[in-house]
Amino acid sequence: MLKKRINDPGLYFEDDIGNSLKCLREGGVLLYPTDTIWGLGCDPTHLIAVQKVFRIKNRADSRSLIILVNSTDMLARYVKEIPATALELISVSDSPLTIIYPEGKNLAEGICNDDGTIGIRICNEPFCKALISAFRKPIVSTSANISGLSSPAHFGEIDNYLKSKVDYIVKYRQDDRQKSSPSPVIRIDNNGTLKILRM
Repeated sequence: MLKKRINDPGLYFEDDIGNSLKCLREGGVLLYPTDTIWGLGCDPTHLIAVQKVFRIKNRADSRSLIILVNSTDMLARYVKEIPATALELISVSDSPLTIIYPEGKNLAEGICNDDGTIGIRICNEPFCKALISAFRKPIVSTSANISGLSSPAHFGEIDNYLKSKVDYIVKYRQDDRQKSSPSPVIRIDNNGTLKILRM
């Protein structure tokens, strides 16, 4: 068998899944590639882990965090009610889309907004989807930057200070220099009313 090249994006995949699972289960914070930009991740049901993310980002804990799920079935476990409009958008969207739902549930304090709303994205990126499936829970996804500074377009733009504060850094896709940007964000009320918050 030919030895994989060091820049082969699949070289670290399985090891990273295992190490990331260990980190998440121990209440740690990950630095990992998502379906959009690199993010900080943790178990959104683990209060201490969530608080650590806020400290690393130097971000007020009054602001909510987005979580990633791998399916509508998982989505239903963390949202009190899924508006029909949201399901329609999910079915036709061929790119990452974050939806703000009216009310989250089964999540640690600090994940939902003060009004109970929660931002969730169904993730189809191979690494994230495999990790979420193995973890059997959502994963926090917040941009890998200090609060108030610009989000990194790729791994090379992530601040070394932030790297020093996380518990595990995923190796998969570190060499990928394709620039990424955050997903659009749409808020949907229970009556189906849409509001575009970010395009």
